[in-house]
Amino acid sequence: MNGLENIASGPMWAGFVAFVLVMLALDLWVFGGNKAHKVSVREAGAWSLGWFSLALLFNGGLWWYLKGTVGPDIAEQKALEFLSGYLIEKALSVDNVFIFLLIFSAFQVKPEYQRRVLIYGVLGAIVMRAIMILAGAWVVKEFTWVLYLFGAFLLFTGVRMMWAADHEPDVKNNPVLRFARRVLPVAEGDHGEKFFVRKNGVRHVTTLFLVLILIEVTDLVFAVDSIPAIFAITSDPFIVFTSNLFAILGLRALYFLLADIADRFHLLKYGLALVLCFIGAKMLLLPWLHIPVHISLAVVATLIAGSVVASLYATRNKANKAN
Repeated sequence: MNGLENIASGPMWAGFVAFVLVMLALDLWVFGGNKAHKVSVREAGAWSLGWFSLALLFNGGLWWYLKGTVGPDIAEQKALEFLSGYLIEKALSVDNVFIFLLIFSAFQVKPEYQRRVLIYGVLGAIVMRAIMILAGAWVVKEFTWVLYLFGAFLLFTGVRMMWAADHEPDVKNNPVLRFARRVLPVAEGDHGEKFFVRKNGVRHVTTLFLVLILIEVTDLVFAVDSIPAIFAITSDPFIVFTSNLFAILGLRALYFLLADIADRFHLLKYGLALVLCFIGAKMLLLPWLHIPVHISLAVVATLIAGSVVASLYATRNKANKAN
């Protein structure tokens, strides 16, 4: 991996940010993202396919533009980096889905209110990811040795994830949640999709707002894992940012698509743990071994696909009984 290489011009950055803002506005005010309703599997599938198609179209457009401006070799390299980064971020976001399910289940959040929590969670995640990516890009540019720290951290995280794959976190006793309950007046009970209510003239936060806090904290924790992972593929902040954002924008649809069948993918966590271990090892071995992007992409895809197939095979009897 070379040093920091920013292939994007100012208009490219502005164009992508404008695209994200337009898509969020359409989701909020045109396609009903801010209206309480239960998201069907069909709707979630359509949105998931839409976001995946947009990511591929973006990658194709990026390749076409770079081919005409900086040459086919760099265009192919950047297109592979984006695809690899997007696949890694998309795969790691599945682990977010498992935690989201635990949070919503623990607080008994009705399905029709979950989408509102997730859309505001995505807005917060975009801001946090942007700050962390830009900060990470600057750190990598100024101190390239930090990549080895990233590698060691990812290797440790992968081993820890594998060890804790069958352990469910106690979300209700999360330290952040306990602190929020101490400092914020909380209105217990069901208040619909409201984040704030007034009781005796005092504004209180609702349980749904506490759930939103946990969703944001969860994404922050996963960002600490996923952002260093993509720096193993590329140090170009534009590629890191765009691949991250496409994965985040499709996270809500992915959640509703997998919500009812997540238990059938229980072995996926082992695949994700192996992906983190592979990426961490790749970063640590960089002085002695350079693994090309296309090989990294193949390894990551094989690990993820293998764990998905193994999960589906292991739970085939459960699926047959359900039918």
